[in-house]
Amino acid sequence: MSSSTPGSQEPEPSDGLKAFGAALKSFRKRAGYTQETLAPEIGYSTHFIASIEQGRRFPPPRFVDQAEATLDAFGTLRLMVNQLSRQRGLATWFRRWAQLEQEAVTLYTYECRLIPGLLQTPAYAERLFANQLPPLGDEQIQAQLAARVERQKLLTDRPNTSYSFILEEHLFLRNMGGAEVTRGVIDHVLQLANRRNIEVQIMPLVKESHAGLDGPMQLLETPDNKWFAYNEGQESGLIISDPKVVSMLQMRYARMRSQALSLEDSVSLLERMRGA
Repeated sequence: MSSSTPGSQEPEPSDGLKAFGAALKSFRKRAGYTQETLAPEIGYSTHFIASIEQGRRFPPPRFVDQAEATLDAFGTLRLMVNQLSRQRGLATWFRRWAQLEQEAVTLYTYECRLIPGLLQTPAYAERLFANQLPPLGDEQIQAQLAARVERQKLLTDRPNTSYSFILEEHLFLRNMGGAEVTRGVIDHVLQLANRRNIEVQIMPLVKESHAGLDGPMQLLETPDNKWFAYNEGQESGLIISDPKVVSMLQMRYARMRSQALSLEDSVSLLERMRGA
């Protein structure tokens, strides 16, 4: 099972992930591929394949399907991946959405309650878990932290995915975890905003009305250009596939992008808040 310590960059590989990686490596060599020659055949980078073989990443469904077909693995890889317990540390209602995120080509997030999980620092996330009610044990906190750090690899391991975040200004003014934690979050968000595939916009604190007043939302586009939405409440989450509803939420998100501060003004605001 995955475990981690505060500030670590990735969880320890589980026995299941290491076993899957070893099997993949064995089938790859049996088929006469190196990591470099297999990469273009299955549509994943050499680094991604290496991470899977080392047990440092959970293999997404499309990766497994492509590897099965290319390496003629007799269904072994599919069988093994079904036995993995990578989902430890993720809320049960969130697991399906987390799987969809693994392959998303576009991911939009609007949040008005707390810094989104993909943008959190370990210190911020650990404080959230420590304050949870009913209280969590140390092992549970570390499992959730490890799962969050693992999920955040999406931002760096998928450079061709387009990420957009619209965040309410008050999320940074809440000072959750104290001034030092908040400065760390702002620094982290500013660093991510420098990446070509990540856009961060701030919704000003003073705004008479905007299109997101009905609450947080996430939208994603799959490789076959299908769109899904996700709404989450306390102890529940809902994946929305109805095209009419998804289209409505896309319309609202598009309006919010025009109502929030521009990318440049958002960065400028965060820099001012960081220096305060």
